[in-house]
Amino acid sequence: MLRSIAFAAAAFAAVIGHGADAQARSLDEVVASGVLRVGVNPTLPPLGLYNERNEIDGFDVEFSRRIAEMLGVELEVVQVGSPDRIPFVASGKIDYVMGAMTRNPQRAMIIDYTLPVHTEIFGVLSVEGKPYESWRDLNTPDATMVQVRGTTPLKFIEENLPEANVLLLDNYPDVVRALAQGRGDAMLDVVDFVGEHMNRHDVAWKVLETPVDVYYCGLGVQKGNSSLRDWLNVAIFTLHKDGVVDEIWKKWFGIDMLYPVGVTPYF
Repeated sequence: MLRSIAFAAAAFAAVIGHGADAQARSLDEVVASGVLRVGVNPTLPPLGLYNERNEIDGFDVEFSRRIAEMLGVELEVVQVGSPDRIPFVASGKIDYVMGAMTRNPQRAMIIDYTLPVHTEIFGVLSVEGKPYESWRDLNTPDATMVQVRGTTPLKFIEENLPEANVLLLDNYPDVVRALAQGRGDAMLDVVDFVGEHMNRHDVAWKVLETPVDVYYCGLGVQKGNSSLRDWLNVAIFTLHKDGVVDEIWKKWFGIDMLYPVGVTPYF
């Protein structure tokens, strides 16, 4: 998600505090070590989660396992959280970081990005038969938004869809169930993350064609680590070209990527 320049300044201060001068490992050094160290946040399911063996798993881990196989090295998963993931990259504790690393100019002042691995759609989930084509169509008293209590989209709805009614529920499974039962018309959120809940209901789901925004998420590497970044770009291109990213995405999210990245050879 986009942040202000103040975010960049705060993140830079955090990087300094974690030893920003540490040199990241080059591609040759990663290969020579036999280990690829990747930061994954296990609190962002299904990107990262704990499995039944209490191991960090999910889309990010399986994707990184494919990357490690292409390099011919072992994968070491390092647990990170939102506050420390960028400092971990900058200080060389990990080789790259995942976990919804949205590409934006503010973060790019602090880290280097690879090509996008996946997208996330901040948009509207509804069902077939509803008359809405764009999120703006929901700004009417005839529309009822079903939302999770206390989440970020509520502020967006308040500011941009003030005429809509809002039904607040406690969690995403309840919201998706309410839409399936016809208790509301739509949900505004990052739709990709509710695919598992959508698959539990035998209804014809519809994601409105006009999203609020599309977020492009790549791998974050230390600034200036061009040898690793350039190789990762080629690897990501190959995994997209061969359909591997889409395959892993559907396995973990339960639905196809709503806004495919597409294959591009350009950095």
